[in-house]
Amino acid sequence: MRCAIIDGYVDEPAVLGVPPYISTYIRYVAGVFWLKGYDVDYFTIDNVRAKDLWHAFSRYDYVVIIGGTTVPGKYIGGTPITPREANEIFANSRASYRILMGAIARAFAASGGKVAKETSDIEADEFVDDIGKWVSETLSEDYTKTIRIASQIGAAIVVQHPRFPNIIAEIEVSLGCERRTYCTFCTEPLLHNKFFSRPTQDIVDEVTELYKHGIRAFRLGRSANIIAFGSDWNAGSINPLAVEELYSGIRSACPEIRVLHTDNANPAYISKNLPHSARIIETIVKHNTAGDILSFGVESFDPVVRKKNNIDGEVEDIDTAVRVVNEIGGIRDKNGIPKLLPGINLIFGLFGETKKTYEINYKKLLEYLENGLLLRRINLRQLIIFPGTPIYYLSKRKTLKVNKQLFEHYKYLIRNNIDTPMLKKVFPPGCVIENVIPEFKEGKVTFGRPLGTYPILIGVPADFETPSDIVVVGHGHRSLTGVRRVPLSELSFEELTSIPGIGSKNAHRIRAGDFSTLDVQAMEFLQKHFSDN
Repeated sequence: MRCAIIDGYVDEPAVLGVPPYISTYIRYVAGVFWLKGYDVDYFTIDNVRAKDLWHAFSRYDYVVIIGGTTVPGKYIGGTPITPREANEIFANSRASYRILMGAIARAFAASGGKVAKETSDIEADEFVDDIGKWVSETLSEDYTKTIRIASQIGAAIVVQHPRFPNIIAEIEVSLGCERRTYCTFCTEPLLHNKFFSRPTQDIVDEVTELYKHGIRAFRLGRSANIIAFGSDWNAGSINPLAVEELYSGIRSACPEIRVLHTDNANPAYISKNLPHSARIIETIVKHNTAGDILSFGVESFDPVVRKKNNIDGEVEDIDTAVRVVNEIGGIRDKNGIPKLLPGINLIFGLFGETKKTYEINYKKLLEYLENGLLLRRINLRQLIIFPGTPIYYLSKRKTLKVNKQLFEHYKYLIRNNIDTPMLKKVFPPGCVIENVIPEFKEGKVTFGRPLGTYPILIGVPADFETPSDIVVVGHGHRSLTGVRRVPLSELSFEELTSIPGIGSKNAHRIRAGDFSTLDVQAMEFLQKHFSDN
C-alpha cells in the first residue's frame, strides 16, 4: 500500500510551510499513513513542476495534497500550489483516493487584496481543512495523544525533502488564540476554535526525534502567541514556568541546535502581563539563537481601525511591547546579531480604514526608528477576505478593498525611509551571518538566506554553492550585501570592491599584496574578518 504526499505549502496566521520550512501538517499526515502500514513518498509542488510529475501518482492508493495560504506573502524558497495545479494532479490520479488538505480545502486567493474563492469544485474525494481533527479521527484517539504519536513517527519524512538537511522544522506549540473574541479577519478560529497548549514533554520529544533525523533548525511557530503558552494550565493566567520548561527541555535534549527561533506574540498580552511577560522574554533570549523575531500582529496603528476590527489592545500597549523586547532582546551575540527583536505585521484593506490610516502607520514606524527602537521586520500585507470570518460577512454588505495608490505610495516611503536605515542598525557593517544557504543567482551575485524566522536575504558578489558565513558590508531596502568569510586571497574582485573603504584601485593593490594606501578602518576590517592578510 502506497501513499503520495504532495506539499503544496501552507501559510496561515500561526504556521508556515514554504521552503526552507517544512510544516507540522506534512509530518503529522506522514505519521498517520506510516502507522496504518503504508509506504509514504513525499514531493513538493516545486518538485512536481520541475520534473513534470503531474502524471506520476496514478499508482498510489492515496494521493494527499496539503496546501493553502490564508495570509498573503512573497516567497523565495517556493511557490504555493494553485487550485488548477491540484486539479491537474487529481485528474491524473482518478484510481487513487484523493484528499485535499489545509486551507486550500476551504478556499483560495492567489494574492492579498482579494476575496478567497471556495474550492469545492476541485476534483477530490475528501476535503480536510482541519488536519489535526482528521489525524485524531483517523487514529481514533484524543488530539493530544494522536499528535504526540503522529509527530514522532512522521518526523522521518524530513529526509525526503529536496532541501534536506537545509530546512527548518515548524513546531506546533499551541492551537487557537488565547483571546475570548477574535480579530474580524483572522482564520485561526476557523480552524482551531479553542486555545490549547501541547504538553511540554510532547514538544520536546518531537524536536528530539527530528533532531535524530538530522534537523538542526527549529521554529516554535505553530502558535498565535508564544507568550501565552501554558496559560490554559494556569487558570488562564500567564505561565512563565511553562515556557522555561519548554525551552530548557529542548536545549537539554538537543545540545547542537543551530537555530532555535519563534514567531508570533501578542503585544497587548505582553503589555498587560508585565513583569511576567518580561520574564518569558528573558527565557527566550537565554535559550534561543540570534536573529530571532517576535512577530507582532499589530495590523494597524489606527485606533479606529483597531476598534472596528476587534484587534486586541491599544497603541500604547504596542509601544510598551516594542520597548520591552528591545531592552531584553537587543543584546548581540558574538557575531553582532541581536538575539530577539520585534517584527511588525500590518494589514491594509481593513474595515474603517481611511487615508489617515496610512499616515498613522507610517508616522508610528518612523517614530520607532527615530527613538532608536529596532524592528527586525516590517511586513506589509493586503487583506485576504476568507470565507467564514466576520469580515467576510461584512464584505457582503460593504465594499472593502485596498486603496492601491495609497498602498504603493506608503509602501515606497516605508521601504525607503524606514527599512533601509533600520537594517543598518540591526545588521551593522562587519556583523557576521552564519550558514547562509544559496538560493538563486542574478549575474555575478549569489543570493542566499540563513535558516531562521523570516531570514534576511543577502546578496554576495561571488559564486558559492554550500552554506557559508557572510560578513555584512552593505544594505538595501530589505536585503543586505555581504562577502564570504574566507581567506582574503579567496575573495572575488567584486567582493573586495564592495568592502567599505576599498574600491577598485585598492582591490588591485590588495591583490598585489600592497596594503599601504588603505585607511585605518578598512585595514582593521580586513584584519578582523579575513585570516590571511
